[in-house]
Amino acid sequence: MSEPDELYTVRAQYWLGHYALSLDEARQAARRPMPPHLKSEREELVLRAQLALGNYDKVIADGSGMDKPLSMQALALHAMYLSSSLEARPSVVDNLKALMSNPEAASNTSAQLTACHIYLQANLLREALQCVHHGLTMEHLAMCVQIYIKIDRLDLANESFNLLKQADEDSILAQLAAAYLAIAKGSSTSGDAVHIFGGLSEQYGPSIMLLNCMAVANMVAGKYEAAEGNLKEALSEEFGGMNDADALVNIVVCGQHTGKKPADLDPYLNALKAGHADHPFVQGLVQVESAFERESSKYVS
Repeated sequence: MSEPDELYTVRAQYWLGHYALSLDEARQAARRPMPPHLKSEREELVLRAQLALGNYDKVIADGSGMDKPLSMQALALHAMYLSSSLEARPSVVDNLKALMSNPEAASNTSAQLTACHIYLQANLLREALQCVHHGLTMEHLAMCVQIYIKIDRLDLANESFNLLKQADEDSILAQLAAAYLAIAKGSSTSGDAVHIFGGLSEQYGPSIMLLNCMAVANMVAGKYEAAEGNLKEALSEEFGGMNDADALVNIVVCGQHTGKKPADLDPYLNALKAGHADHPFVQGLVQVESAFERESSKYVS
């Protein structure tokens, strides 16, 4: 097990979805002396938390410029990607590829991680995996687990997870990876994921990310009422879930399993369409609705 350093709590809060708390911890950490490599990591974690909170202009302003470290430039590109229209996003990906062609990128694990995140959001899975498949850091290994799950290679996900456990079995990243794998393996193990997410919530407090994950685990286990309870908490004013695409998608899916009326789900669908038009769920829904309207119009006299 690795020894905690000055940024342990900053990382922990970030990984668990407590982005505002992570920012607060990073500001407090800035008052304490620390070695140069931790100072650089703290600056990156601040931008990552700002990015997660949707403060894209702040990240672009603080990370852009040839005089900035490569990792910061990559984070600025991530903010540009997320704040751009669908039509403009391919050009941001091209800029990312140019940035990652810099010889420095071959040894910059932070820039590689950010590039992986952008490629994943662009659905460029091969490129995303190429950024992290060597498993140079624990975050790289954690991303490998998620990517292998996404492409239905649980055997490879298990291999990356075992490497993660060897590095630090008790780490938050290892616990999260164990939970994601438990969900991916189906209803027989999803209860383990509920237990892990519940334990992390008790120790660090619930976040909208943890509540979403617990809801998914409960749904895989067929415990839809428990999942609905998780999601209602996530959608409460305390967590601001009505602005969170994952919470909205999950409550719609859960509602379908529990037999909710369309009128009960319409507010969530409307919020999704209004605030997250580029989300894959929304794009698929709009495509199906358009196809239905085209076909149904053929039978209108």
